[in-house]
Amino acid sequence: MKREFKNVTVLLPAMNETYSLRETVETILKTCKPEDIAELILLLSKKSTIECIEVAEKLCEQYKNDYNIFIHYQTLPFVGGAVREGIKMAKGSHLILMSTDLETDPKLVCRFIEEAKKSPDYIITASRWMKGCSFKGYSKIKLICNFIFQKMVGILYGTRLTDLTYAFRIFPTDLMKRIHWEELKHPFFVETALKPLRLKVKFLEIPASWKARTEGESQNSFFANFRYFGTVWHVRFCPIREILEQKQTT
Repeated sequence: MKREFKNVTVLLPAMNETYSLRETVETILKTCKPEDIAELILLLSKKSTIECIEVAEKLCEQYKNDYNIFIHYQTLPFVGGAVREGIKMAKGSHLILMSTDLETDPKLVCRFIEEAKKSPDYIITASRWMKGCSFKGYSKIKLICNFIFQKMVGILYGTRLTDLTYAFRIFPTDLMKRIHWEELKHPFFVETALKPLRLKVKFLEIPASWKARTEGESQNSFFANFRYFGTVWHVRFCPIREILEQKQTT
């Protein structure tokens, strides 16, 4: 069955964001057509700050008459667990994965939607490494490590994609629901590129500049990034049947 774009679910995990959470949501709603938005799911946890929860609740109340925007409190742990639950809940034909700290530019959401309308079978993904893009507030050592990592993984997976770790993407929802996701922490984000690559899903990259968050602290330390290597190796060599969700039989 050929896919078509109908509308999008936007998954928005939040832990300690306040004004950046509000700016993310309001920019999406101001720049996108209302009929293109199926729902905005604010993914919170018991560890989300009181201030973050208050902003999320106010946004839901403010826009409840015009948009389907609501809070989901995760039961699986960590950010990957939150997004995995959001995927299962998603009702849009497509879904967008992004952050709420403004390290993913919400003004690009409308571009994602327009590209998905033209190529509904593709995963449209943002790249910080395309010509004309920039990194602001990214340490030099992290930049070098990121570049080397992208090249190594690209060779291992036989792909020319330039940014496999920047999980700012729009996906066909049915594809995401079919995949068996395993990671719970930040390696989940690279998993969302690698497993579709193993399934030979087509990707389209669009340019995106990056700037460091200006509030709160990242939940992903520098040394935690080394966990990505285990995910890269596992996904590359696991059987295809293990990538797809297995239907339970009774």
